[in-house]
Order: sequence, then C-alpha cells, then structure tokens
Amino acid sequence: MSGPLRLVPGDGDALPFLSAPRPRPRGRTRPSWAADPIDDLAERLVEPIASAVHPYEVAALLESDGLTGEQIRERYDRPDLFALAEDLYARVPRHYPRPLAVPDPWRADPVRCALRGLVFAMPGLAYVLGAGLWQGAAGVAGLVASGLAAWAWNQALGHRAHVRLGTDGTSAAARTLALGAPSGALVASLVGLAVTGPGAGAVFAAGQCCYLAAATVLLVLGRERVLLAALLPVAAGAATVPVVRPPVPLAVALLLATVVAAAVAAWHTVRGAFRSSPPAGGDRSGLLRSLPYGVFGLAAGVLAALTGADDAGLVVLLTLSMGFAEWLLYRYRSLALTALRGSVGIRHFALRATRALALCLGAYMACLAIVAPALGAGLAAVLSLLALGAVLWTALLLQAFSAAWVPALVTLLAAAAEAGAAGAGLPADPVRLVCRSAAAVVLVVTAVRQLGRPTAHR
Repeated sequence: MSGPLRLVPGDGDALPFLSAPRPRPRGRTRPSWAADPIDDLAERLVEPIASAVHPYEVAALLESDGLTGEQIRERYDRPDLFALAEDLYARVPRHYPRPLAVPDPWRADPVRCALRGLVFAMPGLAYVLGAGLWQGAAGVAGLVASGLAAWAWNQALGHRAHVRLGTDGTSAAARTLALGAPSGALVASLVGLAVTGPGAGAVFAAGQCCYLAAATVLLVLGRERVLLAALLPVAAGAATVPVVRPPVPLAVALLLATVVAAAVAAWHTVRGAFRSSPPAGGDRSGLLRSLPYGVFGLAAGVLAALTGADDAGLVVLLTLSMGFAEWLLYRYRSLALTALRGSVGIRHFALRATRALALCLGAYMACLAIVAPALGAGLAAVLSLLALGAVLWTALLLQAFSAAWVPALVTLLAAAAEAGAAGAGLPADPVRLVCRSAAAVVLVVTAVRQLGRPTAHR
C-alpha cells in the first residue's frame, strides 16, 4: 500500500505507520456527506449578520469573536477573514429589525407654543394704546429704528444665552442675560433718541427697548406665563380703545406698568438663576457665532416693517403664527428623527427628510393662506405674505441646525432689495413678491441639501 485508506469519519486510521500524513491542499472542497461548518456559523450569528449592511460589518463581527486566520483556513476552508465574511453575508437574507420604541425628545408642548405666539403678538397692543404719544414722521422713524436695533441685539443675545444654557447651565445663561439685556436696551434707546430727538417719542422708544430686553430674559429662561401676566395692563387698556380711548395719563401709567412689571420679573428670574448654582465665569469665546442671528433679526424686522407699512394686520397675523411655526420646527425634528431610525439607506433618508420638510412648511403656509384673506388682504399681499412666511420659517429651521450664515445673508439681501426699491419709488407688490420668492427658493433648496444628510441630525 502506498498510503492510508480513505475512511469515513469515526473509523480508525488503518495502518497509519505505512506512510507519513500528506498536507491538505488549499481550497480543497468538503465532501457532500460532510456538514458545512459555515452554515453552523451563519445559524449561530444569524441576527447580527442579517442586520449588517455590508460584508465588512460581518468581518468586524468575526474578528471581535476571536476567529483567527488559521481557524478560517482549517475549519471553514476560506483563504481569509473577508472571504468568509462575504460568504456569510451572501448566505443570510437581509433583515433589519424594527428600532425599539424610545421617547421622542422633540415632542413639543402645543400649549407652550401657543402661549409664546401670544406673547410675541401682544406687545403690538402698546402701539394701539400709546397712539398719539409720539409726533410726526420723526417719532415713527425713531420707534422703528430703535425697535430694529433692539430686535437684532436680542436675537443675537438669545442665541448666546441658549448656547450658554446648553453648555454651562442656567447660571451661565443668566450671567449672559444680565450683562447683555441692559446693554442692548441702552444701545437701542440711544438709536431711537438719535433718530427722533428728545421728547415723548424718545421716551416711548426707550420703554419699548426695555420691554424687549426683559422679554428676551424671560423667554430664554422659560417664563412665558410671567411675561403674559406683565402684558395684562397694556392688554386691558387696549381693549377699551374701540369703545373709549383712555386719558393720556392712564395710558402712560398702563404702559409704564407693563414695562416695570416685565423688568422686575426679569430681574427676579435672573436672581433666582444665580441662586440655583454658582455663577459661571465670564466666558467670551464664540461671540461671533451669535452675529448671524443678529443679522437675521435685523433683516426679518425690516421685512416685517415693510409689510406693516401697508397692512398692519398682516404683521399681527405673522407674529401670532410664530407659535405654530415653533411647534412645526419641533415637529420636523421629530419626523426627521423617526426617518433616521427607520431608513435603510442614505437616499431613503433624504427622501423622507424632504417629505417632512414639505409637510411642515406646507402646513405653515396653509395656515397663513387661510387666515390672511379673512383679514381683507388682496391676492398680491397674500402671496407676498406666504413668501415671507416661507423665508422666515425655513431660516429658523436652518438656524436650529446651526446653519446660520446662509439664512442671515439671504434674508438680509432680500430686505435690502425691498428697502432700496421702496426708496426708489418702485411698485411695492411685484418687488416684494420677487425678492421674497427668490429668497424662499434659495433657503428651501439649501434646507433640502443640508438636512437631507443624516450627519446634520446628530
């Protein structure tokens, strides 16, 4: 005999001394009667293999399981780890388990959003109650200029305070607000004084700036109900105007009561935040990060002022709708998170994120389109309002994802174009529709591209 007999498994080796064992040829196939150990391995690891999206994931799994190259060659008859992983990936059908149900971190409180929309709009009643306290075009210009300065400052301040709130806690945000709110009120009041000159108009502008600073503090620190209570004197006085206009001293007293109540509430809230934890250090890093939010606030204020110059009711509607807009921002983030958990590829997620964007933006524009005609607005005004709503909502959405410069610059260009056209005496309605529609298209395309990436939703 020239070699050992070929025996079935379990039998002894007959005459093993007659020849030395021969090395097993690489790539040798297993007989048909022998069990395939790769099937056993696939059965043991079926769940993680079925949920893998690439053979490399299976290779990482096998490596973490301690499988060596020698074992792969001897036991599974494959040249290396990746060949075995590809074989396993091909044998097991794809099966992606449904994600576990977890609480939605972006579930918004509708009552709180509605309340914020109310406190955004109610300060407009001060202009109804205080009408006549400022004189001529200079007084109106002073109010507008100081309001725009205060709005821009407080938008940047609000962003800065929210950043400190998220990174360093309540006391750090309170310190930022304690320093920034009075400074902004002073700067905006000086702007109003420079435009309108000394007089009752400058005093009204200063009160407006103080209120906006206090409101920023209360809104950032979550005291919407306190701010609503502070606005009650102005609301009560404005409610009597259609019947009988209050005397000037009473109107002034009611306006002053709201400003003082808001300022005292803001001071008390900041003081309580300091008591809750030790004061944070005076960190000044990243101040430029808040600049685009201030630029956007200025541009949005200009667009709203140009709209209000023709129809103040549309500005009131736009302001009231901010509560619904905020709820839709939360809703989009919730839908995007659901899409991120349930998508099986990047393209699939991009389609679902785009659908969520279209749904939320369409809901907001539908709200404006339903209510605006009821206020007596014409077709051109309604279309301009819808375009402005699309600009503001999409800009706020991008800002929520820290993409701040694009919406700031696009909105600023639209505001500058509208203001320049108004100064040149061009027809307002066509210019507004073109500028706002172009800005809305740019922002929507930007949102689709940026928010269609899963990494944007980390």
